[in-house]
Amino acid sequence: MTSLLTNMAAKTALMTLTQTNRNLETTQNRIATGKAVGSAQDNAAYWSIATTMRSDSAALTTVQDALGLGSATIDVATNALQSSIDVVTEIKAKLVAARTPGVDKTKVQTEITQLQGSLQSIADASVFSGENWISVNSGTSGYNASKQVVASFTRTAGAVSIGTITVDTSTVKLFDSDTTGVGTIDGSRSSTGALSSTGTFALSTVSISALTDSTADITTLNSYIAGADAAIATMTSSASTLGAVKSRITLQKDFISGLKSAIDSGIGQLVDADMNEESTRLQALQVQAQLGVQALSIANQSSQNILSLFR
Repeated sequence: MTSLLTNMAAKTALMTLTQTNRNLETTQNRIATGKAVGSAQDNAAYWSIATTMRSDSAALTTVQDALGLGSATIDVATNALQSSIDVVTEIKAKLVAARTPGVDKTKVQTEITQLQGSLQSIADASVFSGENWISVNSGTSGYNASKQVVASFTRTAGAVSIGTITVDTSTVKLFDSDTTGVGTIDGSRSSTGALSSTGTFALSTVSISALTDSTADITTLNSYIAGADAAIATMTSSASTLGAVKSRITLQKDFISGLKSAIDSGIGQLVDADMNEESTRLQALQVQAQLGVQALSIANQSSQNILSLFR
């Protein structure tokens, strides 16, 4: 039946054209943004998962930064220890030279004093991002020798946890300005060279100017040499420990970098648009839109044909 009031062919053509234009708009938006899921209305489940994964990826970026800071802090402390080992080795050599009968111990002490000042300068300058593990004051409020470097971010069944790498700096410190603190350089040492609360000398203040070649003074000088040797052993052990921690941090940084790349790739699989597919679809929809306009035009012309019946 041909109706003047209801043109079913035109309505069908219009509905088809409207749907085609809607699909065309969606495809053009995907090509413009590069995303197949740009908002929750596109795909609520994928959008929710991708949003959470993006949040985790951002957290991993922060973990990478924290690992970098921790690594740099350890580098500063390690360099300070290595430089201090060299200086204490020089002090030890001077003490051994002073052991020789007839050596002017006052002149040797002048060199030792300069080396002691160098140790203090190295320790005080070993600061990174406000952290100094070499020269400390353990008596200050909030002091904690256990330093924690953020190492991981984990989400398990919706629960978030932060993993850390702990560094014990109690054996790393060379100077401790607290009255009860004990550093490798300023700590009191016994006649055997070991750190002791009842020790009689510290490497930071040891002086041989008043010593002679007497048996008692030679014994005292030997204890100074033993103290310097013990300090070198302690600093060497501390540097090795920091080196092991630095190696662990480096491995963790590599892992976090790979994990972040995997998460970013997963996000892309969920929400990124396939540009090859979308470009092909765009061309097809453009053709469909053109044909839809023509079909609608033809359908509308059928109403004009009714007029010929009344001529």
